[in-house]
Amino acid sequence: MRERFIETTTTLLAEDPRTALVLADISADSFAPAARRHPDRVRNVGIREQLMLGVAGGLALTGLRPIVHSYAPFLVERAYEQIKLDLDHQAASAVLVSVGASYDRPAAGRTHLSPADVALIDTLTGWTVHVPGHPAEVPELLRATVTGDTSAYLRLSTRHNQRPYDGTGDLIVVRDAGAGAPLLVAVGPVLDAALAAAADLPVTVAYTHRPRPFDTAGLRALASREVILVEPYLAGTSARVVAAALADRPHRLLALGVGREELRRYGSAEDHDRWHGLDPAGLRRSLTGFLSPALV
Repeated sequence: MRERFIETTTTLLAEDPRTALVLADISADSFAPAARRHPDRVRNVGIREQLMLGVAGGLALTGLRPIVHSYAPFLVERAYEQIKLDLDHQAASAVLVSVGASYDRPAAGRTHLSPADVALIDTLTGWTVHVPGHPAEVPELLRATVTGDTSAYLRLSTRHNQRPYDGTGDLIVVRDAGAGAPLLVAVGPVLDAALAAAADLPVTVAYTHRPRPFDTAGLRALASREVILVEPYLAGTSARVVAAALADRPHRLLALGVGREELRRYGSAEDHDRWHGLDPAGLRRSLTGFLSPALV
């Protein structure tokens, strides 16, 4: 995903004089050729993430469309106040593109883990959030957000599904179990694990790479009494949206994702999947524990 982002951004800088890029050392070497060609629109501020967002806000106020890039915890958590003030409060929009996701690089320690990033962005108003599930989804999503005029967050990861899915982010039915079946909504790169977990269960599985704005119309069209939400970041991040969309009908919601417990462990990304119950076996346990005995 990161490579597709670098390729597409380099092309956008060449195609559109409105596009700008602000870095804080992360990926600076990869963008060195673009910086030489567009020195007025590619800025590396060094390891100063708060300044990176401030510069992006200033560029946006001049009419440019800044792309701001770093690891998720540096881009969103460390610089959250600047996102709130230098972008939102100033009515300045930008495209934030992160790498690292929740725990792509756990060997680097807690400083590089960011399961709460989408929840933080969700405290702001009017943001689009994309969580691609495959590298091939990245170029189209990036182009669409950069050519737009509202703020957006693209959350890139080393984790991915086996195949990409086209579309703007409205729910796509990947497996249809028929009318009245429980609905499982998988966001981004957790789809394959969710499909494996629900392999022999009568559960409809739908996919989205756009948790914000959530496709509430699609949700209402597909949802029955039981809804399972699987997200690759903090568990429950989209629970309020799903609950509000279905407030007028009886339903049960199971929200799965990265847990809130501080693990204080390194390990691998696969280890963290297992510890948070996001591997196929863990998801299977959650599904069978939630669904009625008649379905399992």
